[in-house]
Amino acid sequence: MIGSVSTRQILTVSKRVHITLPDYIYESLELWADRQGRPTASLIAFIVETAVLEAQKKGEIPPSKPKSDT
Repeated sequence: MIGSVSTRQILTVSKRVHITLPDYIYESLELWADRQGRPTASLIAFIVETAVLEAQKKGEIPPSKPKSDT
């Protein structure tokens, strides 16, 4: 579900991670995010989510199971 928010995304708590990127990659991401009018961190989160969903779709990793609220 690229470009929209699913119910599962709304009901889950987001996790934070720290990554180190080469300067030239970060600068490219910054330009890309600016052109889309969004924060760089939001673009990076979108790219990672898209990559994970594609890997799941291809069977490279198993689908994530939503955690129950109980």
